[in-house]
Amino acid sequence: MDQIRPRRVAIITGAGSGIGAASARRFAADGYIVALVGRTLATLQRTMRECPAGADVHAWAADVSDMASITAVVSEVAERFGSVDVLVNNAGVAMPGAVDEVDLESYQSMMRTNFDGVFFASRAALPHLVRARGCIVNVGAVSGLGGDWGQAVYNMTKGAVRNLTNVMALDHGRQIRVNAVHPGVTLTKQYYRDALADGTSLQKRFIDRVPMGRPAEPEEAAAVIAFLAGSDASCLNGVHIPVDGGLTASNGQTNLYRSDD
Repeated sequence: MDQIRPRRVAIITGAGSGIGAASARRFAADGYIVALVGRTLATLQRTMRECPAGADVHAWAADVSDMASITAVVSEVAERFGSVDVLVNNAGVAMPGAVDEVDLESYQSMMRTNFDGVFFASRAALPHLVRARGCIVNVGAVSGLGGDWGQAVYNMTKGAVRNLTNVMALDHGRQIRVNAVHPGVTLTKQYYRDALADGTSLQKRFIDRVPMGRPAEPEEAAAVIAFLAGSDASCLNGVHIPVDGGLTASNGQTNLYRSDD
């Protein structure tokens, strides 16, 4: 008689909105037991309501930048459900500013959430993932693959996530897989939808750089995250997938042969 395999357990940080919430919906639809982690319980509960009816989704309010807090959550998830198979490190914040402009509070917030949070959650989950032969999917950004104007600290933290993905893939590749998704501009907030609406000056500049001529939807990033977490990606380790409409395919030069007339 075939043995029934337990359902896989996924922890998703920053699951209260944007790509994290879209990933929660996707993993829930794919049949995972999903543990949502975020700072605000109310936003996590909203994500839970958006998941398919009957989905096995649970919320934990915690701060990923607090090592003790995220370690306690990961331990509780593992004890309650028997394993941790997937960790999606999605929590992140972005605040603009060049090196001589960004204030110390913003600097510390981005460092703590975008990098410390990924490191702490990965460290907490690692022994459970090893037992499950599981995987980590880090949500970086195209901002970690190259520079942006006016995003010094954000770019720095996402660049660090990119290289942490690499070194964990090397150090732990015999036991778990560690990969990263790097979204470009994604319509995670109404602000982005308004700023990139048809005819705006930002939309015109955006189209000039992005071959597909549009930003991504959160669900499109979530689909790539789900792929990297699944069995179809079983030999992918240390892989970086941009979800950017072709932005990073360019050398940065504008189209010299296109006429706007």
